[in-house]
Order: sequence, then structure tokens, then C-alpha cells
Amino acid sequence: MAINPSNMNQKSIMIGKLIHEARRKTNQKAEDCAQAIGVSTEQFKAYERGEKPISLPELEAVAYFLDVPIEHFWARETAALGSNYRALSDMDKLIPLRNRMIGAMLRQARLEAGLSLEALAANTEIDAARLEAFEVGEESVPVPELEALSGMLQRSIREFQDLHGPVGIWNAQQRALHSFLQLPLEMQLFITKPVNRPYLDLAVRLSGMSVDKLRAVAEGLLEITY
Repeated sequence: MAINPSNMNQKSIMIGKLIHEARRKTNQKAEDCAQAIGVSTEQFKAYERGEKPISLPELEAVAYFLDVPIEHFWARETAALGSNYRALSDMDKLIPLRNRMIGAMLRQARLEAGLSLEALAANTEIDAARLEAFEVGEESVPVPELEALSGMLQRSIREFQDLHGPVGIWNAQQRALHSFLQLPLEMQLFITKPVNRPYLDLAVRLSGMSVDKLRAVAEGLLEITY
């Protein structure tokens, strides 16, 4: 199934509008965002207008800088946005590294799918040489094409998100905070009391045990109580 250029353009426009909205609501200038992710102001504005597709590492960096959950850019519903922003150091090293990581993951997914570069190129109408540049990290993968490629390879685009770098750690904290706020107030208060930390530590240890070990612990407790 070939990638539809019209769909790619629509995706770029939608992401661009969400970037613009996030920047506006966080009171940041296009110049500051551009500097934060290491591109020119004109290129950043082209991202916002949907004239040029942004790459996933750049989108992650925008989300991090504006302190906006990356999920804001995947859904049509807009997240509640504040006015905070975060500086991201070593951007000139981080984005190329993320491009190489994404490329390696694309290559692995392609090989697991049993496709050659030529076969994937024929299915997507993306030139094989360009696909190879994606895989070795020489060229960043625009988000619309990454989303289409991941779907073609039966992967979720979320699998390509940063998990272990500064942006990935921040994003995990954002998800954890969101989950925490969904808990009943009584449970939130329990978790935040320092005196209850041993119970939480115990729960973490128990969650990592196998079923057999948990059964043995339960049987031991029963023996103690009888």
C-alpha cells in the first residue's frame, strides 16, 4: 500500500497547527523555539505552517522545551498547557543521536517484516536510497512518513519515541503525573505521606515477583496467622 502524499501533507499541517497552538499558549516566540531545537526561525515557521514536515526528535524537543506532553501532537484533543518552558542542552548532539536510533529501529522492523529496502520502497513509493539514509541516521524521518512507515511495518509510532534520554525521562514523568492525578484523592494522599514509603517499596518488590513466589509469600503469611 503506497503512502498517500495528500495524507502526508494533511498530517504535516495538523502537527504544525498543534505546534503553533502549543507555542502560543505557552507564550513562546518562534525564534526561541527554533533556537531550542537547533533550526532556523524560517524552518520552524515552515513546520508550523505545515509546509515542511518535522522529524520525531525535533517534535520531542519542541514538546520538552514547551513542557507539553508529546501526546498533545498525536491527538486532536488539545492538552491543558501552561506557560513553562525547559531548556534542552546538547541539542546538536541529541537530535542526530535520536535520528540514528530511530533509523536502527526502522531497519530492525523492516528486517523482522522480511522486507528488503527495494520491497519497502515499492510499497511506500519512498526511494530506496532515501529509506537507507533514514536507516543509517543520515536523514531525519519526517513524522508523517515515520507514522506511515511504522504502520506499514505493523509498529506504533510511539515505539520510536525517546525512552531513556532527557526527553524520554521527562515524558515518562509527565505520563506518571497524569496517571497519579487520575487516582482517588484518598490514594493520592496515602502515596504522598512519607510514613507510607515502606508500603510503597513493598508493593514495588511484590509487583516484580513471579506468581510462584507470590504464592509462597501468601502461604507463609497464612502459616504465621494460624
